[in-house]
Amino acid sequence: MSMNQTNKFRILSLAPTTRGVGYAVIEGENMLVAYGVKTARVKRRDKNARLMAHVKTMFLRYRPDKLVLYDLNAKGVHRRPRIKELQRFIVRLAQRRKLNISKFSRIEVQSLLLGGRKGTKHAVAQLLAERFPAELASRLPPKRIWYDPEDRRIDIFEAVALVVAFRLKNVKRTD
Repeated sequence: MSMNQTNKFRILSLAPTTRGVGYAVIEGENMLVAYGVKTARVKRRDKNARLMAHVKTMFLRYRPDKLVLYDLNAKGVHRRPRIKELQRFIVRLAQRRKLNISKFSRIEVQSLLLGGRKGTKHAVAQLLAERFPAELASRLPPKRIWYDPEDRRIDIFEAVALVVAFRLKNVKRTD
């Protein structure tokens, strides 16, 4: 792939959660094009249908060359059946669009981003807020206390972590 093609290469990462879908789009080397969380405040049965519509819209709007997801079948991963069903839909949609799909375990993402150290979601979020200060610093949630529910903004950082991990792994592979 030439340098011009690399600069236009667009990667979409999706992180399905119980609240919705965190997403991030990166173009070129490190240009964060879009990020956020799409939610569906409807009955459980209708939630995936609404989120699937959001995902289809993202595919049309951002026209990614690559899709990056968490590996929900990795050892030690426990996700609700609804989330697994949503991810299967996302994979089928990407395959129909002939997108390349990469999957990472949470441990692999943390290892790539934190340099092999163990860490928390908040440690990863802090690192990403430093890497993309204009975009993410203001969205960094406070460190969570064990009895507090997880801040919904962390879903943004989950998706950005995926796309940055993909970039880091590919840079290491080409060196």
